[in-house]
Amino acid sequence: MPDLLKQRVEACYQTAERHFNCVFKRAEISFQLRGQKAGVAHISENRLRFNPVLYKENREHFLLHTVAHEVAHLVTYQLYGNRIRAHGAEWQAVMQTVYKLPAQRCHTYAVNRTAKTHYLYRCHCPEREPFALSAQRHARVNKGMHYLCKACRATLTYTNKNIKR
Repeated sequence: MPDLLKQRVEACYQTAERHFNCVFKRAEISFQLRGQKAGVAHISENRLRFNPVLYKENREHFLLHTVAHEVAHLVTYQLYGNRIRAHGAEWQAVMQTVYKLPAQRCHTYAVNRTAKTHYLYRCHCPEREPFALSAQRHARVNKGMHYLCKACRATLTYTNKNIKR
């Protein structure tokens, strides 16, 4: 794991400790995140996960904004518990007052999107096009979950076809 990222996480904790005059438990840090998310704070586990590809491609902004964003989640949780909203007023105050950064909910990094497989399902409505369910929803169907058409309320059935989107 890059030392710069660890140093930035530590700096964010120290800044919050000076501001709130208390000590925060340090998080476990990993680079085990893929896909579109730049970072994730697992508040109940006190764990941070970062996306190594997005870090490499957006290093300066990532270190300044993304790391502070995720540490702010853990700081607000340690201060207020789980009775607050993820990007609510308390988190926004930490971002703006403590870190002097805009409280932006999402990053704007360019993300390479791979084609995803969708599985076609039908209902009993003759005029309706098939529903394209994600691989995750298709797997849930295979485990016994049912999805219903909002119009006819029939259970969607798999057409044995899939498409790439």
